[in-house]
Amino acid sequence: MVLLRRVIGDALRARRQGQHRTLREVSSAANVSLGYLSEIERGHKEPSSELLAAICDALGARLSELLREVSDTVALAEQMPGVLVPLADEPVESTPVAAAAVRKATNRGVRHVTSDGSVAVQVRQDSPLKATLRSTRVRPADRDVVCAA
Repeated sequence: MVLLRRVIGDALRARRQGQHRTLREVSSAANVSLGYLSEIERGHKEPSSELLAAICDALGARLSELLREVSDTVALAEQMPGVLVPLADEPVESTPVAAAAVRKATNRGVRHVTSDGSVAVQVRQDSPLKATLRSTRVRPADRDVVCAA
């Protein structure tokens, strides 16, 4: 299951790190404690709409952009079978590319991999309420480049 607070935190952290800014810089600009911002980014706390707007403002982003990104991530999770419901213990192999990715990732706790031949999406069920999505662009020379985590 994908937690909304975790997806929001991941999106905020990605934006902050993309700007090469520290937690301290953003927390000061948003007028929120560094520890609380850290907990939001890690998905441990769910920010109020006012606080989320202040953090977005500090990052120079529109709240609507962040929420659209979060919505797109959740929509992707909804389209993948088994992401928003408990997964079986065995990995699901849907294509030859996915089968190779499952074999490669089995030791890392990946429980579901799907691929359309050019992009592979892995789901790791960390706990009953926490899943990690990772999409990877598959390159011809067996090289994977992380596009989103």
